[in-house]
Amino acid sequence: MKIIALLNQKGGVGKTTSCINIGAGLSNLGKKVLLVDLDPQAHLTCSLGIHADDSDKTIYEILKGEKAASDVILDRAGIDVIPSSLNLSGAEIELSGVAGREFLLREAFTPLTEYDYVLLDCPPSLGLLTLNALTTAQEVYIPLQTEFLALQGMSKLLQTIEVVKKRLNPPLEITGIIGTRFDSRKNLNQEVVSKIKGHFGNKLFPTLIRDNVALAEAPSFGKTIFEYKPDSYGADDYNQLCQDILARIPQEAVCQN
Repeated sequence: MKIIALLNQKGGVGKTTSCINIGAGLSNLGKKVLLVDLDPQAHLTCSLGIHADDSDKTIYEILKGEKAASDVILDRAGIDVIPSSLNLSGAEIELSGVAGREFLLREAFTPLTEYDYVLLDCPPSLGLLTLNALTTAQEVYIPLQTEFLALQGMSKLLQTIEVVKKRLNPPLEITGIIGTRFDSRKNLNQEVVSKIKGHFGNKLFPTLIRDNVALAEAPSFGKTIFEYKPDSYGADDYNQLCQDILARIPQEAVCQN
């Protein structure tokens, strides 16, 4: 089982869009996938047409120890989802005094062994929720816009990941950089891709996610890009990205939880 945290403290980079559509693409390719919404804004939850604000079956109850992970999983068209709600916004304070608070998510997920991929949609911050994701995950994917200032602020993110790896989760590695909002007609986008490749090397997936209006529209209909417009550039790109992800498996040692 691969547990992957999708993380970038900069908003608007396509993190949630990537989490949803990588999950859907891998599911289409026959993999059993669990999506986990760790963001108090609950964008992943809302983008899939799930309304969980009045529910007592969300990631919040898991972190509080009130529910087992298996009790809150929803089946969303073949993809399992653990939703979020606004209640999660108080978790940072409520859990600050809990012993071992960095490992609450890892402990809750230990019984979940039936999945090929667990994708964690992290909040755009480096607080306790993100820390829980990083102590649970084996891998980190970082979505980066292929635009000016894409690498701005990355040093803090990379430092946080390195500290977690050193002190809390030695197997943790950044294994994928996802280039988003790419427009091949713009020289600036091409230059930024070259900079990202120069910094991260082959961790940058060869498939770049093109700027596509269908990707922005799909969440308002509560659909993945494959449900909303399967013939769009967005669907093509995320399908190919999933092929890239699967192509890396033979070269990687798959950590078992």
